[in-house]
Amino acid sequence: MLTRRHTLALAATGLAATLTAPAIAQDWKAKYPELVFAIIPAENASGVVERYTPFVTYLAKELGTKVTLRIASDYAALIEGQRAGNIHIGMYGPASFARALMTGAKIDAFAIETNLDGTKGYYSVFYVKKDSPYQKIEDLKGKNLGLVDPNSTSGNNVPRFVLDGMKIDPETFFSKVVYAGSHENAIIALGQGTVDVAANWWNDEQESNLLRMARKNMAKPDDFRIIYKSAQIVNSPMAYLSELPADLKTKIRDAVLNLSTRDKAAFDKIYEGKQGPLQAVDNKAYEPIIELNKFVDALRKKKSS
Repeated sequence: MLTRRHTLALAATGLAATLTAPAIAQDWKAKYPELVFAIIPAENASGVVERYTPFVTYLAKELGTKVTLRIASDYAALIEGQRAGNIHIGMYGPASFARALMTGAKIDAFAIETNLDGTKGYYSVFYVKKDSPYQKIEDLKGKNLGLVDPNSTSGNNVPRFVLDGMKIDPETFFSKVVYAGSHENAIIALGQGTVDVAANWWNDEQESNLLRMARKNMAKPDDFRIIYKSAQIVNSPMAYLSELPADLKTKIRDAVLNLSTRDKAAFDKIYEGKQGPLQAVDNKAYEPIIELNKFVDALRKKKSS
């Protein structure tokens, strides 16, 4: 039998539940009135801003809070920004994401880029100028090698792994090893003759950094040719801070994984119809890349000792 006291108690409990649920949902907005989304500098800054501004606008609308786009000055800047908790969501390359995990960043991969055929990988390639005499890496002894960034997967770690397999030490085999800073800059350096061979990313015949540059009238694909293509590398991840509230992470993940259908224009601005929808992923997918990083680290230590 319900007494008046029981009735009041139940009513109070119901009122508390009604008030608490929305309050919990709003808690993260008080703590995170602004979220920062940052990306590694795979292309020049203006290109990144143009490519990702519609996505950031979409994300802000989906989350109901301010989202700011930040272009990392280099790969390490994104890693340090997430380690410090100043960058809430980051778009990485595989090696830079693995490096972030290796250096203590508390982050979780939640979305991975996919190809049009549904695969989730890309390649590291070595380009030379089309009219050059070089047919294989071994032909480039004493020439200049263009890499991208020490934390680039296709622009440094995989190339060094590949060269080691060929018994080639880049610092002694080549006259000079140049870090261009971005994939675009590596191609530009090759075109200008600053380097004689350049590492870069390549998805397939339909998409690559070189083709993206061509669409921006920055390069002509016919001016270059590939002399080496690596084994497939797991695609790039997007990651958020592990410490973010669970409901916020759910909203971010939901928004990103549904970008291609909820805001096709924003999705197409990023991928230009050359890649498939983002799919769910976790940190485990990048364990092989951590091992690759460790291999490259061991090479560096061996050379410096």
